[in-house]
Amino acid sequence: MDYLYYPQPLSDLIIAFSRLPGIGPKTASRLAFFLLQHAGEAQDLAEAVRVALRDIKQCTVCGNYTEEDPCKICSGQGRDKTLLCVVEQPRDVVALEKTGEYKGLYHVLHGVLSPMEGIGPEQLNLSAIFQRLEGITEVVVAVNPTVEGEATAHYLSKLLKPLGLKVTRIAHGLPVGGDLEYADEVTIARALEGRRML
Repeated sequence: MDYLYYPQPLSDLIIAFSRLPGIGPKTASRLAFFLLQHAGEAQDLAEAVRVALRDIKQCTVCGNYTEEDPCKICSGQGRDKTLLCVVEQPRDVVALEKTGEYKGLYHVLHGVLSPMEGIGPEQLNLSAIFQRLEGITEVVVAVNPTVEGEATAHYLSKLLKPLGLKVTRIAHGLPVGGDLEYADEVTIARALEGRRML
């Protein structure tokens, strides 16, 4: 709690950085001091954040982050419109796209079921999935292999299977507790190839 000894604006900046995922108090302090010592970089960062907050929105079709609505994937030609891949976060779409293996559509949940954190189906982008099922023959559930991810996969399976859809889960080529965002392309490609029925 060294930040208590700094002027209030500096303390506030350190506290703001420490709220970011993966940033501890020491890293937050280093970032704050760096920005104070490099005003140009600080202004560039502030402008990039301002522009991103102004220009980036969720695609009204899939929920991915985009500048244009619908996003390039939803409006793109050559996608397999019979496949729908359900992911936790927009960054997971990027991880899957980088493999070059998946050519279908996406649906971004923006989280997973987590009763301990008060996240139920109502807090996720779940209801919109039912408006997208016309023409879909397979739903690939590509949420992370965590306890919450598994619960979400089973919940989706129970909702979608009665509709006559093939519901698959990507294979566990990813380690339990791992994130798609940090996996390499080969691991993700193998996980897609080895997906299984739920």
